[in-house]
Amino acid sequence: MSNHPNVQRVAEALQAAGATGEIVILDEAVPTAAAAAAELGCEVGAIANSLIFDGDGAPVLILTSGAHRVDTAKVAAELGIAKLRRATPDFVKEHTGQSIGGVAPVGHQRQVGTYVDTALEQYDVVWAAAGIPHSVFPTTYAELLELTKGTPITVN
Repeated sequence: MSNHPNVQRVAEALQAAGATGEIVILDEAVPTAAAAAAELGCEVGAIANSLIFDGDGAPVLILTSGAHRVDTAKVAAELGIAKLRRATPDFVKEHTGQSIGGVAPVGHQRQVGTYVDTALEQYDVVWAAAGIPHSVFPTTYAELLELTKGTPITVN
């Protein structure tokens, strides 16, 4: 699975950015924050969920703590978007090249506007998906901001 094209794109993006964490391939798929936390032995809040939303037709990536739900009305108002909707699987695949459950913060087919939940800052190590549901990598809040050129945001 480490040879999967999505994992390779994520690995290349991490290497190019000088990221410190290495991709880990897990025996079981971890498509949810709860599953990832259980497999990794960490708090669910330390999982950075990569959620793609449809913001008036444009993709919006929100990296949120696994312990949070995104208040779409609040975030839409903050971003000046009329409506922020959870994206369909086809929309996610079209804009990232990755499937729901394995969307990474980096390694997408094209640049996606990214926002990073400030709640992730409280964790020394944050885990993010690496392109498929069987892959993750460790990082930090500060590094996520740098890797994604993301903007800090409070999601709820």
